[in-house]
Amino acid sequence: MLVTKRSIYSVIARRYPIYLVSNAHPRLIKFKSTATISPNASSNPQLAFPCLDRLEKKNEELTNSYACSTNDPNVNSLEAGPEPSYSKVQTGFKVFKSQKPIFFDNGGYLPEYELAYETWGELNEAKDNIILVHTGLSASSHAKSQPDNSKPGWWEGFIGSGKYLDTDKYFIICTNVIGGCYGSTGPSSKDPADNNYFGTRFPVITVNDMVRAQHELIKTVYNVSKIHASVGASMGGMQSLAYAMEFPEEVGKIVSISGCARSHPYSIALRHCQRQVLMSDPNWKRGFYYDSVPPHVGMKLAREIATVTYRSGPEWEYRFGRNRADDSKPPAFCPDFLVETYLDHAGEKFCLEYDANSLLYVSKAMDLFDLGHNGRTRAAKIRQETEKKYNEQRELSEEFSVPEEPYKETAESATTTPEESLQDLKHGMAKIAHKDILVIGVESDILFPVWQQREIADVLKHNKKGGDIRYFELGTNVSNYGHDTFLLSLDHIGPPVKDFLQSK
Repeated sequence: MLVTKRSIYSVIARRYPIYLVSNAHPRLIKFKSTATISPNASSNPQLAFPCLDRLEKKNEELTNSYACSTNDPNVNSLEAGPEPSYSKVQTGFKVFKSQKPIFFDNGGYLPEYELAYETWGELNEAKDNIILVHTGLSASSHAKSQPDNSKPGWWEGFIGSGKYLDTDKYFIICTNVIGGCYGSTGPSSKDPADNNYFGTRFPVITVNDMVRAQHELIKTVYNVSKIHASVGASMGGMQSLAYAMEFPEEVGKIVSISGCARSHPYSIALRHCQRQVLMSDPNWKRGFYYDSVPPHVGMKLAREIATVTYRSGPEWEYRFGRNRADDSKPPAFCPDFLVETYLDHAGEKFCLEYDANSLLYVSKAMDLFDLGHNGRTRAAKIRQETEKKYNEQRELSEEFSVPEEPYKETAESATTTPEESLQDLKHGMAKIAHKDILVIGVESDILFPVWQQREIADVLKHNKKGGDIRYFELGTNVSNYGHDTFLLSLDHIGPPVKDFLQSK
């Protein structure tokens, strides 16, 4: 083959079509290539997306009803630091079955319901040593290992003989909340009216609805009129306060860890984003995905968003830094940095362990939480109206059902000032200001910022009703685990709780 200057230029032009350097004239000259470039040619290869390949494979496996293991070898378990023990619990718990209806704060009711619960320790003869432990959003009743379920619980190191919740002294009860999916009645349960899944026909619930169901369990199963303490963290901290608000004379001590007295716009916004991502998954099907492929992609992404709020930036600086998972490989849009692979694993592990509709309902209950006077008064009125119509066998009003037409905004900004809202909260919480209450905050928490725990203590002290109101705060010099401190830094959370529970 005859090689000419023109042929050489043509080859070079296909690779560098803009400029060439002429030997005869040592300056940049523009070169117009006459070569035809294949439509399939590209300057660079297309990026690979192994993370999307895994999701597509999982979707295919679920479609074909194959078991889908979360122990994907391609997912890095990142055992570089402590993690709370959360797992799907389907057996090993007791079930309380209430044949009485329960009426909800925002309208609607359940004609009957079930609560899954587990216990540790022994109920004493006086029946005055019960501690009710409340869970976070996605936790089951399995707070501690026990004979019917020997796997570690989510508060394994906190409950037990001689531990912070001492089973030698106390009888500990923990339930899966109503609306949950680990044995209690929730959206994934079947409606006794037609034996079909509730799905999004399940009524909107509140934190106060949850504790009224728990109270019915304790009263019915154990015939107890007063418990020694109500203890919880995160959403459990909300429940702990709500239990006291609903039954102030039926609880001795209250412990609220990393909780709040009312949800604030920042945390509402974060949970809104999680729900929107989940509901955008086409497999969600407006809540009626049972017996088909679950919205595992939406669940995974929602959990990744949530995980960002559960921990703190400083912890991740020390734990992951800016390290990439594999520096020998080029950057990618799929999980690349260690913090990304950590989030990917957290989402992957969770996406099939928790029911998507339960995530929507329980997270919405957190948004609606407000112990202010006006909100609680309105809720009580709605429940009374619903119960009256039920007892009179009248058709229940659709006033509190979600309308088919889109909502129209009736307000574009806050209708009450922060000062007015705070006064409403003080008015509402005066109901429990005479109680003994321990509030614990964590400075590194970004989901429930520490000022929200300070607000609880300040509001209670402002009422001056004589209660033993204690506030304890963990600074960043003690824990940088963020919101998950109550799961991971037990030796710092535990001592003030133990001292408080034993105080007279």
